[in-house]
Amino acid sequence: MSPAYVQKYLAGIDYPASRQDLINHAKKNNADQDVISVLGEMPDQQYNSAADVSKAIGQME
Repeated sequence: MSPAYVQKYLAGIDYPASRQDLINHAKKNNADQDVISVLGEMPDQQYNSAADVSKAIGQME
């Protein structure tokens, strides 16, 4: 899944954010289950920016 597609559902989130914060925000933005699954597979850590999230997603593929 492309990081850009996931970022669409993270618009407006305040960083830093935990993995759970990302999941909750994506759900609030009506993300589909595939996006939630990708976020759930990311390392459980603090993410300081959208770039950090994109990097983590890119490393999973």
